[in-house]
Amino acid sequence: MTEWVRYEVPAPGVARITLNRPAQANAQNRHLLYALNDALDRGAQDDAIKVLLIAAEGRHFSSGHDLSGDDDAAFEDVALGPWGGFDAPAMEGHWAREEEAYFGLCWRWRNIPKPTVVAVQGKVIAGGLMLVWPFDIVVASDDATFQDPVVAFGANGVEYFGHPWEFGVRKAKELLFTGRAITAEVARELGMVNRVVPRDALGEASLALAAEIAQQPAMGLKTAKASINQAQDAQGFFNSLRSAMGLQQLAHAQNYLVHGMAVDPSGAERVKALVKAPPLGAPEAE
Repeated sequence: MTEWVRYEVPAPGVARITLNRPAQANAQNRHLLYALNDALDRGAQDDAIKVLLIAAEGRHFSSGHDLSGDDDAAFEDVALGPWGGFDAPAMEGHWAREEEAYFGLCWRWRNIPKPTVVAVQGKVIAGGLMLVWPFDIVVASDDATFQDPVVAFGANGVEYFGHPWEFGVRKAKELLFTGRAITAEVARELGMVNRVVPRDALGEASLALAAEIAQQPAMGLKTAKASINQAQDAQGFFNSLRSAMGLQQLAHAQNYLVHGMAVDPSGAERVKALVKAPPLGAPEAE
């Protein structure tokens, strides 16, 4: 399924990696996630590449996890981390699968030594945030919105729980408690997005930024990135993510006990309504 992710070198020193599942709004299943990981590895290990640019085909950057079940990639064939027992019963297998495919991949991408830039358009919903937050610089189109309505499913949020770090504590609480989206401009004001550009300029603007960064010495870029990541880690970033991941598993266990499945099924209709609702701050939303 490598056609779901395109790899190209559009400028010297820049690899552009494009999610290419537009008919499904780039919903992520295992095929897409591991194809993306392969492409990131390819760029990270190519000494001619200094910057990785992640983009997405179609109207929306990512609608989140693919809940259709349309996936036949076996964990045993694609797993990169130390986890096993993916088919173990109950929470043992569920926990292993989420650690491998969600948290494990996100943390791996966050620690790519080379700078990463992500170009975002349209909707970014729930698991779609996990295709944005691990990367270093975010360029968003002016129609982009960001949303995590997972509380409606009886869980704390997506598995890579960067919300307090990306939005700030109070806005993170508002976003999660209401399940509503925010616009690209609000995300920029909060510091989650670096730049907001017109939709038709997103490709050009993100590539120009990546090409500008690629003019810097590779060693300088790597050490600068490592220094900033280490500062964030010293502030408790990793421990915060791990604590939230534990609560994620508690929520799933509760849902299995009460509903016989990982999420509260009553949340489905609520999430559909939230995805269609105006973003926070829009006049119609007040």
